[in-house]
Amino acid sequence: MKANIGLWMAAVVAVATSAGAGEIRGKITLKGSPPPNPVVKDLSADPNCSKLVKEAFQIPMHRVAPDGGLADVFVTLAGITGKSTGASAKPAVLDQKGCQYVPYVLAIQTKQTLLVKNSDPLLHNVHVTPTAAGNKVRNLAQLPGGPDLEFSFDAPEKFVRFKCDVHPWMFAYVCVEDHPWFALSGEDGTYVIRDVPPGKYTLEASHRKLGTLKKEIEVTDGVVNVDFVFEVK
Repeated sequence: MKANIGLWMAAVVAVATSAGAGEIRGKITLKGSPPPNPVVKDLSADPNCSKLVKEAFQIPMHRVAPDGGLADVFVTLAGITGKSTGASAKPAVLDQKGCQYVPYVLAIQTKQTLLVKNSDPLLHNVHVTPTAAGNKVRNLAQLPGGPDLEFSFDAPEKFVRFKCDVHPWMFAYVCVEDHPWFALSGEDGTYVIRDVPPGKYTLEASHRKLGTLKKEIEVTDGVVNVDFVFEVK
């Protein structure tokens, strides 16, 4: 009986929290044509990659939809610290597949586990080069079929670089936030941030190559639509 009462109370609290929260959604677009994404054409320097990858591929620095929707933009509430739920969050995953990091950009919270996998039948190394105080540089080899490598970060930081020194075209970027109210724009440029406590905030949208845009917003218990337009510099 006590267990049932406890579950009922937890459900009531969850419903009350959700009912009092708001939602931020919108679309990120790019005005103008970005420079072409770099193309990795010659993999002959690495015989294993050249066997695995038969066609040239692009490094996705700018992912733009036909209507201008811009992917991989990190949208977050600025200036909030100490609200991370990362320690209890589901681990995020970064894979090495086809001699590329997948995804190219992802976002996690402080203290959240990030698992780095090696799905390729060859050696990679995972070299992490953060710059924020409290985040550690690490450089670890990862054998084919080897166990996942685990990472976490103590401090918020945008676009922490992951690279492979064995294959110099391999990069990924991880945005680390100290709270759960953030999102990455998808392939169509849209994003959603849910369960936002009511209040006034600065909303930031950051792209690794195009910089950061900011807007002052107010969240109630409804939906707030906030769009951003980046311009090619």
